[in-house]
Amino acid sequence: MKIIEVRNLRKQYPKHLAVEDVSFEVAESEIFGILGPNGAGKTTTVECVAGLRKRDGGHIRVAGLDPRDDRDELRRVLGMQLQSSALPDKIKVWEAMDLYASFYPDPADWPELLERVGLSAKRDTLFKDLSGGQRQRLSVALALVGRPRVAVLDELTTGLDPQARRDTWELVEQVRDTGVTIVLVTHFMEEAERLCDRLALIDAGKVVATDTPAGFIEQAGGGQRVSFRPSAAFDDSVLLALPEVREVTRNGQTVTVSGSGNLAPAVTLALAHHQVVPGDLRIEQATLDDAFLALTGRKLS
Repeated sequence: MKIIEVRNLRKQYPKHLAVEDVSFEVAESEIFGILGPNGAGKTTTVECVAGLRKRDGGHIRVAGLDPRDDRDELRRVLGMQLQSSALPDKIKVWEAMDLYASFYPDPADWPELLERVGLSAKRDTLFKDLSGGQRQRLSVALALVGRPRVAVLDELTTGLDPQARRDTWELVEQVRDTGVTIVLVTHFMEEAERLCDRLALIDAGKVVATDTPAGFIEQAGGGQRVSFRPSAAFDDSVLLALPEVREVTRNGQTVTVSGSGNLAPAVTLALAHHQVVPGDLRIEQATLDDAFLALTGRKLS
């Protein structure tokens, strides 16, 4: 069952067309990712969905509500963590939670919510004394305090160290497990691959395509790449004859083989039959960046 429907969304600023033609649907209880480079129109899109900006064209419904006409009702359905938001330096964690809870007629039990996001021990800590990861956890808790059916998380892990980023990913998965639908805006490929059930790739204000992460990687040719430095010369036909191999390219002394299935064992065995040892062997899986390149002709990052 779809909970968000966006059709032909358009947003024009005085000197910039931020969103030209964006359409997608989000199913209930899924993590839906909006992935694209900086400046692609991702944040403008979700701000229109959340009713923070008025669209100039198109159709949006969130749980049957129009963000432009039903803003008060939408606040009870949708919670949002903004890309750039800050609280007063001297507000304590519990004070922020209590304040935000007062905005809703039936708020969540915020002490229990702090426990869920791992901040109970920090309830008396000033906002300015929280680490980056703790601030992001607080922002998630604030987005959830109104018991929303949908949570929009915009560039949630930007600026976090790798461990804090992974801790935040676990938190997002826990939130989804409670039945909350999540719209995740990101430009991190690993984040999108790890968390999202489906993705919309946005570039220059348009949706390039919508698919699962695995589906996008398959569009990029799927499979794997094996690169190595051969110990002796050999003809490319040795590898191109293998059913697992799609392409062989050379860059200086490095040979790169693209394909699928049991690519690496097939390549090493074929080389061994010709007394060639693959030195500096590296195995890489196709990524969302490869998919973006295949669809747009340029790199995502």
